[in-house]
Amino acid sequence: MAKGQTPPAHVGMFQLLNGVFIAGAISCLARLGIPDLVEHGPKSADELASAMGADPRALYRLMRATASVGVLSEGPDGKFSETPLSAVLRSNANPSLRAFAIIHGRAWHGLGWSELEYCVRTGKQALNKIYGEPIFQFFERRPEESQLFNQAMSDLSTIDAPAVADAYSFDGIRSIVDVGGGHGLLLATILAKNPQMKGTLYEMPHVLAGAKDGPLKPMMERCTLASGDMFSSVPASADAYIMKHIIHDWPDEECVNILRACRKGVNPSGKLLVVDNVIQPGNDFAPGKFMDLQMLIFPGGCERTERQFRELFAAAGWQLSRVIPTAVPESIVEGVPAG
Repeated sequence: MAKGQTPPAHVGMFQLLNGVFIAGAISCLARLGIPDLVEHGPKSADELASAMGADPRALYRLMRATASVGVLSEGPDGKFSETPLSAVLRSNANPSLRAFAIIHGRAWHGLGWSELEYCVRTGKQALNKIYGEPIFQFFERRPEESQLFNQAMSDLSTIDAPAVADAYSFDGIRSIVDVGGGHGLLLATILAKNPQMKGTLYEMPHVLAGAKDGPLKPMMERCTLASGDMFSSVPASADAYIMKHIIHDWPDEECVNILRACRKGVNPSGKLLVVDNVIQPGNDFAPGKFMDLQMLIFPGGCERTERQFRELFAAAGWQLSRVIPTAVPESIVEGVPAG
């Protein structure tokens, strides 16, 4: 094609549809640990296959395919080297997206997306249809999947937690509760930057079990681990309640219950901090718009606009005071107690 010429529509559509192949290949590459194995120098598929018990021809085809999109680089000698994209799939990378990539190849993830039409027609969750239970109950009964999911969420927090801590001034906040904070990386990042503050990680018991030796371990003298039902109550008497990627998991009715519990527990002049995508209208590409589809398939929630957040806050006794952008796609939606 001539330089600057727009490709035919069918070419662009092929590129979009091939995205599922690319995601599957990258997920497999991460699960096999290939990026770890090429960290210190180029390796051929034959070398790696004998070390890991894989079919060399099949492994070569996987590595060649991922190299074609910049995840690995194939040299003239047929050996594959690390690239910046493959480096973030290493288990020792910071940030690491290895667990997040692996999730995209798990059976429950693929089956969920295969039921998108069912979700669109009914508004119901895919995993309820497939497994007869919602996703968080699914994880509770399957420790391996739960551990992978929580690791993926912690990995994402290595990217967005510093952005949240940098974008918001926690001056005047001496106590904060992280509601649904996973293994505590966001809370640990905030506490590290604000030595005047004490924190509480509020989670389900099986998640807290993985948090005890997690990011909060060095600062446990300033932190409490607590479990309970966030839909009915949260630890009381805090200056602020923060929740990242929690509100988007649930429909409005459940979100109002969570936010009301925070409103009941907050100290006078306290703050509510919701870290989520804030959807903007228009045709511009935004990761949050596709994340919104995933919320429909799995937890059953949604990404929201500023107006929707304002209405949600008001229904729970909060007033949206401002939306603070960060260096990542998520924003901090701040609320104060309504008068």
